Amino acid sequence: MTQADHAPYRPLRLGRTQEFLKQIVYGGNDGIVTTFAVVAGFAGAHADGVAQIGAVAVLVFGMANLLADAVSMGLGEFLSGRAQRDLYGAQKARRIAAIRHDPAEARARLAGLLRGRGLSPTDADSAAAIITRTPDMTAEMLMRYENGMGHPDQDNPAINGLFTFLSFVVFGIVPLVPYFLLPAEPPTFVLSIGATICALGALGLLRWNATGLGLGRSVGETMLVGGVCAVVAYVVGMVVGAGA
Repeated sequence: MTQADHAPYRPLRLGRTQEFLKQIVYGGNDGIVTTFAVVAGFAGAHADGVAQIGAVAVLVFGMANLLADAVSMGLGEFLSGRAQRDLYGAQKARRIAAIRHDPAEARARLAGLLRGRGLSPTDADSAAAIITRTPDMTAEMLMRYENGMGHPDQDNPAINGLFTFLSFVVFGIVPLVPYFLLPAEPPTFVLSIGATICALGALGLLRWNATGLGLGRSVGETMLVGGVCAVVAYVVGMVVGAGA
């Protein structure tokens, strides 16, 4: 028996970016698009000569929208995480009770699921017989394979909400940066477009760095989704401005 056979098991840990990738991408993309929607909406109205919007007004509306939505997103992520935990706990308790009431039925269902995932009938029956000795583990496996419900204990709703909030603010403030420095004129809006494109590109690169898959897809999808939303916001601003 080698030394490796006695080595303790060490779970593979994800980096911070990988661990909170969902929150970073979700919050960051929403922050960029939401803030640029305000800027683009004002610019669209201004382009039609209806509203003479100053940089201070853009910043007031942009920052108010940014912070309000960031708080809403962060708290929404927190509440949804708590709700998911509560749902998982309630479902698991019911599953465990059902397994203890009829272990043979649970064993047969688990064996069928294992066969469906590639185990031979003999191996599936053997594995199911062993696993169903532990109702807790059986309940988790049935919930994973039958309902797609992963164990939420590794997720911290408060930390997830914080990452969503911070990502929303950090990425969402980028489209406003030119208006901190320059008056609200057409060249400033062009700079805001450039800043938005850079922010979407950076978010796509962050996504690619965390997953290691598809540079073109990671960056392209992120920029495409953000670009579509930005164009819609600008067009709506023009239409509303023309009708005012």
